[in-house]
Amino acid sequence: MDHTPIDRPATFSTTNDPLILIIPGLGDSGPQHWQSHWERERSDCHRVDLGMWDNPHRNTWVNKLNLAIERAQRPVVLVAHSLGCLAVAWWAEYERPGPGHMVTGALLVAPPDVDRPGLDPRVARFGAAPRRELPFEAWLVASSNDPWCARTSAVELARDWGCRFVDAGAVGHINADSGLGDWAFGKRLLQTLLPGPSAAQPGGPRRPVPARPSLAKRPH
Repeated sequence: MDHTPIDRPATFSTTNDPLILIIPGLGDSGPQHWQSHWERERSDCHRVDLGMWDNPHRNTWVNKLNLAIERAQRPVVLVAHSLGCLAVAWWAEYERPGPGHMVTGALLVAPPDVDRPGLDPRVARFGAAPRRELPFEAWLVASSNDPWCARTSAVELARDWGCRFVDAGAVGHINADSGLGDWAFGKRLLQTLLPGPSAAQPGGPRRPVPARPSLAKRPH
């Protein structure tokens, strides 16, 4: 999990174009992390300052995420990595957002297995993982050799959260150490959660948001 945070000011507006909220995990995401690449490249991205990066407090993170969502005053797509995915899940568990809520989608990348025995206590305090289905379109992306979560556990989370599951291959924790650069594959997944070309990508292809998976289509 990465360090060296990047502090960028929020850019909020009343436009209907979605704001992409970047939600890092333990230690924040350093400059070579794909989240930081996206933040530098896109004018519609804003990193949520959850604080207490090296010693996170679950409810503090959830409250700060909730504040960032409320301040956006426009549709929101969440892009979370690692422990940030659990912050999103706990936010949904506490807030119970209904139809028409500002959060329209989420890209959840490399969530740790917070229920695994012997885990770093800073991560374990986010367990037991909520299992309620998320009320918005979401992808869950996992690596086949992530030291923080077995693939089978990631598949179970995707099933319980109602996410579409994607196996990213053997790329570790899908962080800066994975050497992904700006992670083009992740960008393509993000684009499916956006209604059309954004200000940061003028003239880009318009892609439909995929239908929410039914119980029969969920991974097993």
